[in-house]
Amino acid sequence: MKITNLTLWSVDLTSYETYYMAEGKTCDTVESHILCLETDTGLKGWGEVCPIPHYLPAFAKGVPTAVAELAEILIGQEVGGPDAIMRRLDAHLIGHDYAKSIVDIALWDLFGKMTGLPVYDLLGGRTRKDMPLYHSITCIAPDDMARIATEAYATGIRQFQVKLGADADWDADAERLIKVREAVGKGPLVYGDWNCGATKLHATRTGRAVAHLDIMLEQPCATLEDCAAVRQATGLPMKIDENAFDQASLLKAHQLGCLDAVALKLSKFGGLSAMRRARDLTAHLGAVICAECTWGSDVVTAASLHFAASTPQGSLLNTCDLSNYVGPRVAPDCPTRSNGRIAPPEGPGLGATPDMSVLGDPVLDLS
Repeated sequence: MKITNLTLWSVDLTSYETYYMAEGKTCDTVESHILCLETDTGLKGWGEVCPIPHYLPAFAKGVPTAVAELAEILIGQEVGGPDAIMRRLDAHLIGHDYAKSIVDIALWDLFGKMTGLPVYDLLGGRTRKDMPLYHSITCIAPDDMARIATEAYATGIRQFQVKLGADADWDADAERLIKVREAVGKGPLVYGDWNCGATKLHATRTGRAVAHLDIMLEQPCATLEDCAAVRQATGLPMKIDENAFDQASLLKAHQLGCLDAVALKLSKFGGLSAMRRARDLTAHLGAVICAECTWGSDVVTAASLHFAASTPQGSLLNTCDLSNYVGPRVAPDCPTRSNGRIAPPEGPGLGATPDMSVLGDPVLDLS
């Protein structure tokens, strides 16, 4: 079985509500790409990536060019274990992991369909029926954030990511965390995320103001060293996101003492192949994992859910149903949240087949 055709589409995804983050950054409408790898037997593998350029060094317009560069390796390639193919792609094009992730995801979908197995079985086996979701709360007025938390709590959500830093006010950030904690009560996980947008002083003042509460901090500063300093100064557990993108960065965070939890995102690592290795290292280091991607719709959400479903017991913190935050739904038949939890799609591969009427005309079609 060989790959004979590669088709790429661009789909604009619009947030159901504008997403405010630190330093005045927002997510409103973002360009996602959907990839189909088709074989000479008619089997198709699907992938998706949706970069946010002000969040990580990745941008949507780079995806078609990078995928076209990789096509000369992919077209005519025998379908098999994705790791071997990805090693060839890594040798052909250094870096550009966000663009490689869409290819890697499609290869895993194709491999699953070829073997008749769901991707979670290929990643090591299913360890849980479903996974807990977190709900991300846009950085607006504290009372409005508390209202959003209350509404999400009523749907079964018990983990809450509180975006911070939109107004560069440490005291307002503390109030946001306090109000959300009061809204959801004791027990649920509440953590404040600056997306690298705080100084050590800002994050430390906020952290100390909420130190009497059960709160976790997430990636306050732009470097691991500064995040570690905030953790030491506040005594609060730390989740790393932007600074975790390969095995070396995970080891460094662990050595600095700030790897309590980590966001493993498909586009940061280059897809499921690399993220599986990061998952096993993270579990070995004793940290817990948020399994997700940067942004996107149903295909990349499905890949995240298969990854989460195969994560070892005791090592999964939560996952994210990205397709719940944006429209249109690329594959509307995919699972949705239920009572604060979500399960991976059923069937071979990812179990996510896009609605062709949503995709429109391709931006790239190579054979």
